[in-house]
Amino acid sequence: MTTPNLPTQREPSTGTDLTLADSAGRQQSAIASKRMRFVLPIALAAVAAALLAIGIVPRLHASTALTDQVNAQRYLTVDAVTPTSAPASQELLLPGSVMPYADASIYARTSGYIQHWDADIGAKVKAGQTLADIQTPELDAQLQQARADEANAKANYRFASSTAQRWQTMLQTQSVSQQDADAKTSDSAAKLAAWQAAQANVARLSELVSYEKVTAPFDGVITARNVNVGALVTAGGSPGLAANAGELFHIEQTDRLRVYIDVPQNDASSVSPGTKVYLTTQQYPGRRFDALVARSADSIDPVSRTLRVEVDVDNRDGALLPGAYAQVHLALQTAHPALELPVSALLFRPDGVTVAVVGNDDKVQLRTVTIGRDFGTYVEVATGLEASDRVIDNPGDAISSGESVHVSTAPTTPAAAATSAQHG
Repeated sequence: MTTPNLPTQREPSTGTDLTLADSAGRQQSAIASKRMRFVLPIALAAVAAALLAIGIVPRLHASTALTDQVNAQRYLTVDAVTPTSAPASQELLLPGSVMPYADASIYARTSGYIQHWDADIGAKVKAGQTLADIQTPELDAQLQQARADEANAKANYRFASSTAQRWQTMLQTQSVSQQDADAKTSDSAAKLAAWQAAQANVARLSELVSYEKVTAPFDGVITARNVNVGALVTAGGSPGLAANAGELFHIEQTDRLRVYIDVPQNDASSVSPGTKVYLTTQQYPGRRFDALVARSADSIDPVSRTLRVEVDVDNRDGALLPGAYAQVHLALQTAHPALELPVSALLFRPDGVTVAVVGNDDKVQLRTVTIGRDFGTYVEVATGLEASDRVIDNPGDAISSGESVHVSTAPTTPAAAATSAQHG
C-alpha cells in the first residue's frame, strides 16, 4: 500500500528573522546614540545657561538698584509747591464783652421816705415810667412858703412900679425933683429883682418836688432795686463807689447791645465803621447774631497794641444778655491780596524769614520774604515771591543757596499739599 504524499508544513525560518531584527535594533541604537551626542550638549548648555541666569540676573538687578539709589542720593530730593493768591476776605476771631447800650444808676434827687415802689428787678420799663414815690413833707412846705414869698414880691413890685410911673409923670411938670423920681424908679427895679428871685426859688423847689417821682430815663430793664417802703433816702448819693451807696435802681437798655473788642495792630487798618460782623455764643450753638462795626477809638493802645472797636447788635428778642462773653467774627477785606504759602515752607534765618526756591537749573535759591496776613497754617507773602516760583516745602535747616536738588513730583498748590498731608 502506497502512502500518499501529503503536503508538509514549513517551519519558520527563525534564524533569518532574528538576524533582521538585530540589524534593525542596531540601526535604531546607532541613531539614538547619534541623537544623544547632539542633544546632550544642548541640554547641558541650556542647564548651564539657566544656572548662569539664576545667578547673574539678581546681581544685575541689585547692581541697577544700587546705581539708582546712588544717583538718587547724590541730590537732595524735595517736594515743591507753587504759591497761589491769598484770599481777599479773611475771618478774624476775637473775644468780645457784651454790654448794654445804655446803663444808668438811679439816685434820689430829693430827700424823704419811700412811699411805694412800682418796679422790681427784671421789670421792663418805658422812658418816663414811675419807679418809686418819695414822700417829702418838709419840701412841700418849703414850696408853699416860696410861693407865698413870690406873691409878696410880686405885689411889692407892682406897687413900686406904679409909684415910679407916677413920679415920672410929675417930673415932667416939675412937681417933684429928679432925685426923688430916680429913687422911685430904682426902688421899682429892686422890687422886680426880688420878685424874679422869688420866682426862681419857686421853680427850684417845684423841680425838687417833681423828683418825688423817680422815673426811668430810657426804655430798659431794671437790674437792681435797693429800696423798700419807708426807707429814708437822701438827695444825691456817692456814684463811683463799689457799693454804689444811695443807688435806688439800676437800669440797662438791652434791646440794643454794645460789644467791645480789641483788634490787633496788624489788622486795625482793615476794620472800619460798617465792617460786617457776626457773633456766636456757647448758649446758642450754631446761631449767628449779625452786627456791624459802629465806631472805633482811632488810636492804638500803647500797652496792648490793639484798637478798641465797638460793635452794635440788635437784641430786640432778648437772646443776648449784657455782661456775657461772645466770640466776634470779623470779615476783613483786602483790596490787593498777595501770594500765600504754607507755614512749613518758611525758614527763619538771622537775616529774616526766608524761602527756598528751586530754579530752572534745579538749584536752590534762598530768598528773604515779607510776611503779611496770618491764616494759621498759611501765611501771606507780601514781597519776595513770584507766582511762578517753585518753593520747597519742609526744607531742611542745612539747605543752602546753589545746592542741587531733585524735585520728587510736579509742584502742587498749597491747598493740594495740605490735602495730601491730611490724607497721608
